[in-house]
Amino acid sequence: TSFSTPKKKKRDDGMREHVTGCARSEGYYKIDKKDKLKYLNNSRAFAEEPPADTQVRNPECQVRSEQRRLLSSFTGSCDSDLLKFNQLKFRKKKLKFCKSHIHDWGLFAMEPIAADEMVIEYVGQNIRQVIADMREKRYEDEGIGSSYMFRVDHDTIIDATKCGNFARFINHSCNPNCYAKVITVESQKKIVIYSKQHINVNEEITYDYKFPIEDVKIPCLCGSENCRGTLN
Repeated sequence: TSFSTPKKKKRDDGMREHVTGCARSEGYYKIDKKDKLKYLNNSRAFAEEPPADTQVRNPECQVRSEQRRLLSSFTGSCDSDLLKFNQLKFRKKKLKFCKSHIHDWGLFAMEPIAADEMVIEYVGQNIRQVIADMREKRYEDEGIGSSYMFRVDHDTIIDATKCGNFARFINHSCNPNCYAKVITVESQKKIVIYSKQHINVNEEITYDYKFPIEDVKIPCLCGSENCRGTLN
């Protein structure tokens, strides 16, 4: 049985027309320089003269372009907590913890922070009040002097004692440069520390703990001019 080589046909644009319908089935063949030049010239002419209805023929590019413009205008005009929180996730503030003159460890800024910026999220385990009471007693029995529990609402408390981030090192101050705020992201409440004013490099991050008033007082060591003397 003998196999005959398909007859080569050429189109007007210089490209070879494959009889079998597939270039791979016809093996290797050399393209004449004249045909190659003719094809390249036709390609350049097509590239220089795009059709007038390009936007209509490629609607996906048009939609993506409109989405980018919409997002750009939204970013420039919107100042929502959700947008700020997303920005905080992708570009975290440069912070460090080291010894504090207020109490033990503290959190310090490693870059200038403008006013009304999200500084850091208070991260920990979300637990109920009954669990918080049990853990607080257990921490006392274990000799853990500091408790890092932050109340979100009447039913939920964030426990960062053994599972948290740098936010748990933020000390109390009666004249703080930050404040805590509860925001809702994807139906979940979160605690985020905001800056009240401009914060310089190496300045300690502080906020008011706002402990409830109790008979047994906890002394405050913030050292500010308007110090209340106690945390509660």
